[in-house]
Amino acid sequence: MKNQEKIEAYYEKEQPFKEGIALLRELALNTELNETYKWGIPVYTIDNKNVLGILAFKHHFGIWFYNGVFLKDPKDVLENAQEGKTKAMRHWKFASLEEIDSTAVLSYFQEAIANQKKGLVLVPEKNKPISIPPLLIKAMDNNKDLRMNYESLTQYKQREYCEYISQAKQEKTKLSRLDKSVSLLLQGLGLHDKYRKG
Repeated sequence: MKNQEKIEAYYEKEQPFKEGIALLRELALNTELNETYKWGIPVYTIDNKNVLGILAFKHHFGIWFYNGVFLKDPKDVLENAQEGKTKAMRHWKFASLEEIDSTAVLSYFQEAIANQKKGLVLVPEKNKPISIPPLLIKAMDNNKDLRMNYESLTQYKQREYCEYISQAKQEKTKLSRLDKSVSLLLQGLGLHDKYRKG
């Protein structure tokens, strides 16, 4: 089944909130969002980035805003979608079609689109594997103390070094950042330790 067929099947399925999700879909399609289908639900994207999803559950239906943490939420309706599991996602739940304030929903949609265009994305820090830049790997292979000091740091501090080196655009900058990192690591320091209190 093609994505479009899956989307239609999702919205045509007989369930208590069929009219409610149809209205949310209509509002989403009145914006510049593109409709697609991911993880078993209709998802609305801009520049291939997920902005929101429309879902129907057993006792409610609603909207998932993938980076809802950045929404101003003037109506105070957003909940953390999966308590503890996600920092960025927010859920707006409805129990009936009558609860949908189309003007308000559209303004949330527009803000979510604007935020995505600005690149407001919460990058999950935890559990994301640390990608050690090849230059740092090579340096640690040649220096036992360097490796030992790096490995004794917290994951957070290890990540700071890796991102600092790998985010440099030019090789010259990467090398100078590597030199600074090696010097600090040999002192047993984290990249930003001198700015941290205590």
